[in-house]
Amino acid sequence: MQGIGDIEVSRRGVMVAGVTSAALAAVPATGAPRPQGASEQSLVKVAIEINGKHRELEVDTRTTLLDALRENLRLTGTKKGCDHGQCGACTVIAGGKRINSCLSLAVMHDGDKITTIEGLGTPGDLHPMQAAFITHDGYQCGYCTPGQICSAVSVLAEIRAGIPSHVTADLTAAPAITNDEMRERMSGNICRCGAYSNILEAMTEVAGERA
Repeated sequence: MQGIGDIEVSRRGVMVAGVTSAALAAVPATGAPRPQGASEQSLVKVAIEINGKHRELEVDTRTTLLDALRENLRLTGTKKGCDHGQCGACTVIAGGKRINSCLSLAVMHDGDKITTIEGLGTPGDLHPMQAAFITHDGYQCGYCTPGQICSAVSVLAEIRAGIPSHVTADLTAAPAITNDEMRERMSGNICRCGAYSNILEAMTEVAGERA
């Protein structure tokens, strides 16, 4: 009959196997050991302008933009949250529009211009939205903050460009920067700490008008 000690060893064995599997799954798609099943034919060269700098990568065709940024270019400011396009932590700006980088393949962005949180500002020269997040405590743990800031910058640009949202009452008129407009457009960025009201205050300050 199996003793308590045997059961414990078996449980630990299962845990070790699980951790090992997770580590293997986290191996970068390129720039490191080739993914299982990848071949020379699956590697392609991609040229992307990232944060104003021309970068050339050789990536597996299955590599997401998020993984290319984090694993190939070491731009780890962009965070991996759900990895399913549901939390917005991986938001970057591609060609002036915000996207979930976990849902987009790197090869789809050959020739594109990508802006990540690192490209918006620097510690000595913050983007106004970064400075406003600090002023209004628009973050707590900070994990979602890079995606929140990239999205917030794009949201204000969308409104100013006259792009309507689901809460725009009059589709024939230019949308105004209101609380409802900003809340709706930021709804794809989840903050588990619940700093939403502070984020809205930061966006209102940058917008330069009462929302």
